[in-house]
Amino acid sequence: MKRRSNTVAALAVNGLLLLAAVLALFPLLWMLSVSLMPSGAASTYPPPLLPANPTLAHYRQLVLHGGIATAFANSLGLAIAATLISTLFNTLAGYAFAKLRFAGRESLFALLLAALVIPGQVAMLPLFLMLKNLGLVNSWGGVLVPGLAGIFGIFLVRQYARGIPDELIEAARMDGAGEFRLFFSVVLPVLKPVLVTLAVFAFLGSWNDFMWPLIVLTDGDMYTLPVALASLSREHVQDSELMMAGAVITVLPVLVLFLALQRYYMQGLLMGSVK
Repeated sequence: MKRRSNTVAALAVNGLLLLAAVLALFPLLWMLSVSLMPSGAASTYPPPLLPANPTLAHYRQLVLHGGIATAFANSLGLAIAATLISTLFNTLAGYAFAKLRFAGRESLFALLLAALVIPGQVAMLPLFLMLKNLGLVNSWGGVLVPGLAGIFGIFLVRQYARGIPDELIEAARMDGAGEFRLFFSVVLPVLKPVLVTLAVFAFLGSWNDFMWPLIVLTDGDMYTLPVALASLSREHVQDSELMMAGAVITVLPVLVLFLALQRYYMQGLLMGSVK
């Protein structure tokens, strides 16, 4: 009886998980399906679930005439640069807060945590004015500045780095290793799981960022993919199939990246939270 009860409970749980997965994946599958439909097919009633005559015309139009290829290259370059720079800065700062002793360390870290409650939109105006005075408006540097370091990334690395044995660090210092050599040769390999997590966070944040590139960029040739797609939607507001194709181009790279690194991402996130 108990075994049968456990089987029923397992089936119920798996059934609910399967239903949740279907509900979560349906919008993505519908987006892909609509992107392959001819123009106007999705506006019929009732709308078809699958394209009767699949076509890649919308993708060709976006790449050849919509400027999406340039926007894709802009987003990719910015995302890679933001990922490399922010991962390095967050890792250095997180390690310093975890293992280096300096005056005001705990107070400064508490101040950083308190800043987490401030919405990012509040800082946009003063940040824009500061970049304007520095001549960084409508430049790649202006887009990258807000993502160079993040409080959450510093916190994540700090929590993970606190689990590194002090004896390991002291042994390296006794062997004559300087702080930079100690960090890159001893600490960095230990932080590998959390580095993947940080990199995924940084890449997704930069790739999906819409508001800040919209504010700081004025040249259409420098638009990132979300901004270019929003600009294109004003011209093709009724062409749902074309917009869905643009959404697929925007979502697919980050979805593939997340699925490929999911194991390392979850490992770093969970281990960082536990430590």
